[in-house]
Amino acid sequence: MYPIRILNQEQTEKVLDMKTVIADIEEVYSMKSRGVGKLFPLVFHEFEPGAADMDIKSGLLEEAGIFGLKLVSWFSGNASIGMPLLTGTVMVFDISTGKPLGLLSAEHLTGMRTGAAGAIGAKRLARQDSENLLMVGAGHQAKYQIAASLIALDNIKKVRICDPLDNANAASFAAKIKSVLTGSFLSGYDTASEDYRAIAEKFNILFEAVENMQSAVEDSDVIITATPSHKPLIQCDWVREGTHFSCIGADMTGKQEIDERIFSRAKVFVDDVEQALNVGECEIPVKKGVMAKESIIGEIGDLICGIKEGRSSDNDITVFDSTGIALQDLMVASRALKSAEEKNIGSVVEL
Repeated sequence: MYPIRILNQEQTEKVLDMKTVIADIEEVYSMKSRGVGKLFPLVFHEFEPGAADMDIKSGLLEEAGIFGLKLVSWFSGNASIGMPLLTGTVMVFDISTGKPLGLLSAEHLTGMRTGAAGAIGAKRLARQDSENLLMVGAGHQAKYQIAASLIALDNIKKVRICDPLDNANAASFAAKIKSVLTGSFLSGYDTASEDYRAIAEKFNILFEAVENMQSAVEDSDVIITATPSHKPLIQCDWVREGTHFSCIGADMTGKQEIDERIFSRAKVFVDDVEQALNVGECEIPVKKGVMAKESIIGEIGDLICGIKEGRSSDNDITVFDSTGIALQDLMVASRALKSAEEKNIGSVVEL
């Protein structure tokens, strides 16, 4: 028998902090670019077409000494019995022995790594003097995107929130986001620490809801999109020179958040080329012939490692197409397990 640690959602919230997760996800991208982080083929199965399915994303991180998977299932019928439609679980294994190290709830973990990814795109590609951040979408992922971006970027003075489907939801979100950020992303810090003071200061800025998408886009330096849209919400003509996009919502075939014409003007980076072409924001521009596959400059890890050059001018429009990869989940899960062991959090069972 051997021990395995199990963490539920509440416990993962106690052992992860966004500043550390951002650094971990940057390292993941670097590992992938250097060939020591590898993805395995996606497994997808529909139990009932359009009503119930599951997918498994998996991979290995050689330098971290782990491999594993995230299984996400979606059962639409769960709504009628009071259960979540979406359920995610991460399993982490030791690369030298194959033994399982941990089993974790994936919801908070996924939110953290996805928020970190969007912020890394902005950190690496946006203008350093960027002050205005536009969050398109006010759903579950928005708080993670805003928290990570404020931590990663040094000069943001204002965050505007636009919900394309529900202005009232954007207003409600904007009214409470400062307290949400403080409660969710500062609770693990010592209030006397330098990190606490620095992050608290970054969270103490202006947050406001906006209804007019066009005017908000025209006056934004960094735009993060995290919606389930299947049609462009932002038109090419609205985008000024120097704007950066972190596109988060497109993660399935047919999804689209920004006008494909933007890609003809932009420098484009992705987290994984093939995945971006199949299910990411790059899918539609390439299929419509607006952009060639070869126009993708590289993966974000190539930029982090100095293999590829990103922004070269304040006038460049940049796009980071983030579809989400299993390596992110594995690295953050490993971090959570180590922190949980140090703090004696979670349940340890013998298998």
